[in-house]
Amino acid sequence: MGVMLSAAGSLQWYRDTIALGMSFDALVEEAAQIPPGSEGLFFLPYLTGERTPHPDPYARGAWVGLTIRHERAHMTRAVLEGVAFGLKDSFELIRQAGLGSIDQVRVSGGGAKSQLWKQILADTLGVELVTVNTTEGAAFGAALLAGVGAGLYSSVPEACQQMIALTGSTPPSGAQVAYQDFYPQYRALYPALADQFRVIAEITSAQSSGSSTE
Repeated sequence: MGVMLSAAGSLQWYRDTIALGMSFDALVEEAAQIPPGSEGLFFLPYLTGERTPHPDPYARGAWVGLTIRHERAHMTRAVLEGVAFGLKDSFELIRQAGLGSIDQVRVSGGGAKSQLWKQILADTLGVELVTVNTTEGAAFGAALLAGVGAGLYSSVPEACQQMIALTGSTPPSGAQVAYQDFYPQYRALYPALADQFRVIAEITSAQSSGSSTE
């Protein structure tokens, strides 16, 4: 199991803070015009700390690689790609734990509504991404388990077979080559910044305490 603390929440924060008043569709439409890798712009989605693969409450969000040529569309795409890279961190840990070959990933939740985000995820993970007939993930799974416990289904596989159906497929595209090149650079950013994140948190905490006692 891997957990990101700010996945779809990163895009929500970005829209509400940087592009207030714009729809998610308009933001993503702009980002679709930007090439994979956002022309060297990276976003670290650690807006509320992180859990996987960095169990660090002091981790912070960041854009790295900003230049004068970058515009809002680049920043938007970098947010989408940063979340995808963060999910790939968990994906790689699961592989290393011995799961073996992974050929298909099922996606749910609000982010699954965006075709661009699904394509970025499929290209970053390098596997087919599919949607199912529910936007709920954990809650729907809990309901199925309850159904098995209540005797509505004889087993979990039967419950899944009866209640879950694939509704769409997004295979990897040629862009996965670009993400293979950029992912190691993303992975290198947290170790490079981790000590500074902690120092910044300590300074901020000290200043806040000082202000409250004056």
